[in-house]
Amino acid sequence: MDRTPASSAAPAASHRFRVELRRWRTRRGLTQRALAERVRFSRETVAAVESGRRFGSHEFAVRCDEVLATDGRLAEMWPQVAAEQLAADGRRGPRFAEAARPGPAGPPDARHDPRDPRAMVAAIDELRELIGQVLAQPEPEGPPPSAAGRH
Repeated sequence: MDRTPASSAAPAASHRFRVELRRWRTRRGLTQRALAERVRFSRETVAAVESGRRFGSHEFAVRCDEVLATDGRLAEMWPQVAAEQLAADGRRGPRFAEAARPGPAGPPDARHDPRDPRAMVAAIDELRELIGQVLAQPEPEGPPPSAAGRH
């Protein structure tokens, strides 16, 4: 019974992602620190993603694509990486599995099915939009409430 070693199997999406990230970073002559400064993430995050200790985020992939001029290759890989991340989270506990169980009202809404990587990307995009809306709200006029009592 000859078994194929796990290392000869097709590389996982997260492995392909970090190999591509490192390849593009070195091709552009950037250190991890230089890339981190340009994408506005920490050097530790860049190092952790490249080494496989972290999955990163869709935003990280998009910013790296922009800085490294990859024509969107990293962001294209992101849904498969997100699926691996969901699977890894599922092995750690019921965090996502609980939300995916059908409740008394029936099966979960497909748009919010945490097992679907497209749903994860859509949820992240929705969250980014909400954050953008909050940050875009105008500041209230007049001094801040805490400053009024200090005079």
